[in-house]
Formats: sequence, C-alpha cells, structure tokens
Amino acid sequence: MPEHTLAAYLKALDEGADGLECDVRLTRDGHLVCVHDRRLDRTSNGRGRVGAYTLAELEQLDYGSWHTGGAIDGDVPADPDRTRLLTLDTLLRAVRAAGRKVELLIETKHPTRHGSEVERRLVAMLHRHGLADPRPDDPVRVTVMSFSPLAVRQVRRLAPRLSTVLLLDVLPPGLRRGRLPFGARIAGPSLKLLRTRPRLVPALHAAGNRVYVWTVNEAPELDLALARGVDGIITDRPALILERLGR
Repeated sequence: MPEHTLAAYLKALDEGADGLECDVRLTRDGHLVCVHDRRLDRTSNGRGRVGAYTLAELEQLDYGSWHTGGAIDGDVPADPDRTRLLTLDTLLRAVRAAGRKVELLIETKHPTRHGSEVERRLVAMLHRHGLADPRPDDPVRVTVMSFSPLAVRQVRRLAPRLSTVLLLDVLPPGLRRGRLPFGARIAGPSLKLLRTRPRLVPALHAAGNRVYVWTVNEAPELDLALARGVDGIITDRPALILERLGR
C-alpha cells in the first residue's frame, strides 16, 4: 500500500490498529500535507522539495499508482485513495469518521525553512477539529511528535494539554537519567537505541515518562520491544503485530 495515502490509513484501521502515525510538512502556500520526505522524488512522480510547491501543484502528482494494488489493470484507473496527496485535514476527518477510539501521532518534520510555523499551523488545525484541548470522552486523541526539542516545546506552549513525544535516534546528554527536555513526557527511541541501551526504558519509566518505540516491523523486533517494557509500538505492519500480540 503506498505510504501516507488515505487508503493505507484506512487499511490500518480495518486491521485493528489502535492508532495512526503521520508526518506533516507545509506547502508553499501554507497547507499541511502528509509527506514523509523533504523531497518528492521517492514517493511521487514529482521532483524537488515539498515546500517549494503549492497545494494545487502537489495535488497534480501521482503518489502511488505504480505500487502493488495501485491500479487493478491497464483499463481501470487507479484508486484515488491510493494515489492522491493526503492533506492532514482529510486524515483528521477520516479518523473522526472511523467512529472508534484512535490515537493519532503527528510528527512535525525539522529542519524546515518554515521553522515553528509548522507547529502553529498544526495547533490551529487541531483547534478547528476540536482536538487541541482533548476531552476525556473524545475517542480521537492526538499526540504530536518531533525530533526537535524546540518543536516539542512550541507545541507545549501553544496547546499545553496535548501529549508530546520527543523522538530519539541518538541519546542526548542527561537522558541517561531518564529526564526529557522541555516538558515532554513521552520518549520515542529508535529500535537501535532500544537494543544498545538496555537501561534506557527503566530510566525513563523511573522518571515518570512513557516510551513509544519505532519502527517495529518484524517478530524479533516486537519481542525486544516487549522485553524492554515499552508502552507503545509504532509499526508499518499492524496486522502482523496485532497477530503476534494475540489480538
């Protein structure tokens, strides 16, 4: 299934995933779109930086008709949910329409020439969807993630009740004692950190933090994550992980 397409997210929900994870970037005209890479080359038939294009220009590109299942055959057009650019607004509407509990993890990508405008636009959109100030009975819960401590701090300032995750692919000073910077209460270490730092999760837990690990796609990786006692698992293969968990 082509990544960051609406079809991929709907499939994950159909498979029983507890939540979804997306990456957001700003277009040249200020729209939030779900695209992982800084450049379009790998995931579309476009070229260059996402931020150099307007939303209307990005919507003319193909994001997955070449992917397995993108088109049924040569005479049948590709499913637009598998090939069309996904905006964050569309994804939020789809999550709302699911009618069940969903945790949506949104990663803001840095560095970017837009700076903290990404977080400002994101929080404004979450306010429009009624998700920036979560209610206890709301089935949709949003958590904002970033590798940038400054981005995490900006989200905490703009929407202090939103959960935030500081993503980690290296271990910054001080984290060996489990303390997260700028008020984040959830750490998001990579599998590599989980393997090489066996004391990391206990230290984070002892300091009152939760731990979400990325990206767990194989059974041995799941076994490691469970052995370390993580609180959340980010995966590209929800059906496999749920089956291994007996769900």
